Order: sequence, then structure tokens, then C-alpha cells
Amino acid sequence: MRRIGRFAPSPTGPLHAGSLVAALASWLDVRARGPQARWLVRIEDADTERCLPGMDQRILAQLAACGLLPDEAPEWQTRRTGLYQDALDRLVAAQWAYPCGCSRKDIEQALAARGIAHARHGERVYPGTCRDGLHGKPPRAWRFATSKFEAARGAGLLQWNDRRLGARQQAVGREVGDFVLKRADGPWAYQLAVVVDDADQGVTDVVRGEDLADNTARQILLQQALGLPTPSYLHTPLVLAADGNKLSKQNGAQALATATPAEALAALQSAAQVLGLRPAAAAAPAEALASWVVEWRGLYNPPP
Repeated sequence: MRRIGRFAPSPTGPLHAGSLVAALASWLDVRARGPQARWLVRIEDADTERCLPGMDQRILAQLAACGLLPDEAPEWQTRRTGLYQDALDRLVAAQWAYPCGCSRKDIEQALAARGIAHARHGERVYPGTCRDGLHGKPPRAWRFATSKFEAARGAGLLQWNDRRLGARQQAVGREVGDFVLKRADGPWAYQLAVVVDDADQGVTDVVRGEDLADNTARQILLQQALGLPTPSYLHTPLVLAADGNKLSKQNGAQALATATPAEALAALQSAAQVLGLRPAAAAAPAEALASWVVEWRGLYNPPP
């Protein structure tokens, strides 16, 4: 089987130190498997309101400056919406998705009535208000019928293995609830889009930041509901900001400096250090990348 990996940035800003870690890791994971493996770049621009004009091209230029070149032409999610609609239609037909008329305020009030407080940065577990109908409310979103699907598969606890984090498990129905697939008047949800994209592009190995590890169980459930293969997962260490939170554009992450080979090499050396790779004795990005491919095989043992 030919192995296929991908890097899927959102064009809400330029690449920064944290996003380069994920890009480098996914590229190395593919290159460590030999010449038949393929590395793809997918621009995740489905949430058009958050995307900035021209940022997709800037990201592609930054990747190229670092020597991280995809093996096929990049894809954009906004050109793939028909695939997402087909997937949603299949879920609705199978009764694994339903319309929901609840606002965020409605959900918070329903949870408060049950004595459930929303923890900061925690999930708002959907209380299931619209599972049996909209009750006269207009639809605001489509949700995955998580608990119903878990009951059908005979298990409320999903278990999987992460190549770096090890054995993982999550009771999605209890910890997340019926999650959103699409806003009625807005973008496609990340969970559905990424599952459809990975399957359509034949992705066998997902390498991404550890902040996305919690999404994995939801995505595996969707893969099962749609009859799609489940790739292997590896979640990389995060680059942290001064406040201890994940480095992001919201807390001051600076755009990568890649205007010269020396700047690109310095950025790659920093990303490699986060991944546990040794500093490369190299004068250019290509030389450093070649040395890390060998080291990656020893550290992360990617299957052929």
C-alpha cells in the first residue's frame, strides 16, 4: 500500500513556529517511507470568514522556502464542498445526522438547568434537545447523532492508538455529545470536512499537532458511519507561548522568517528540536531535511 501524508494549514495567517513543527513532521514521516510515498498540502479554507486574502499563497511560499514541496498540486477546501454535501446527505439518509435549532445560549441554558457548568476551554456537551425534532425552531445546524451511532455499534467508548501518545480512548457521546457537521447558514465543520478530504485523497497517515488529538475520536466515528478507512495518527508536541498556552496567532505568534535560506534553515532547526531531532550540520534546508529523514525513522518508526 502506498503511504500518503498531508499538511493542512488554515490560511488565517502566515506559518509560525508551531505550524512549521506539524509541517516538518508530516513531511519527514512521508519521506521516511521511501520514494513511493506522497506528501500533500491541503488549504483548509472552508471557514471563509476567518481566512485572509492571499494568505494561502504566502503559506505555500513559506513551505517552498523551507524545502517542503508537495508531490501534487495543492487542494483547497472551498473547491470541494460538493463532496461534503454528499457525505452529509449519506449521514442524513442513514439517520446518523439531524437538524438542530439550538443557539449557544439555548445549549448553555439547558445545561445550566441540569446543573452542568461549562468549564473554560471545555466542551459544551450537547444536551440532545433536537434529537426528536426541531419543536418549531428553524434549523441552525446539522449534528451527528453520536449517542445513537454508539448504541448501534454496541460501544460507548472508542479506543485507538496514537503513534506518539500511545493508547487513547474517549466516550464521545458522554464527553462531547452530538457534534456539529455544518452550520445552516455558515461553513462546513472541521470534523466532517477533514474526514471527507482525507478519505478522498487517500491519506493513510495523519501527522498533526497535539492540540488536535481530542478531535480524533469524533473523526473515527464519522469514518465508521460513512464506511471510510481510518488512517494512522501521530500528534506532535506543541510550541508553547510565554503564557504556557499553545503558540497561535491569537497569543502573539510571529510569522516565520523565510526570506533567505539561512532564515528558513534556522526556522527548520527550531522545529526539529521540538520534534526531538538533533541539530543538523547543514548549510541549506535540503541538507538538513535529508539528515532528519534518517533520524525520523529511528525515532518514530513509520511503517513502510
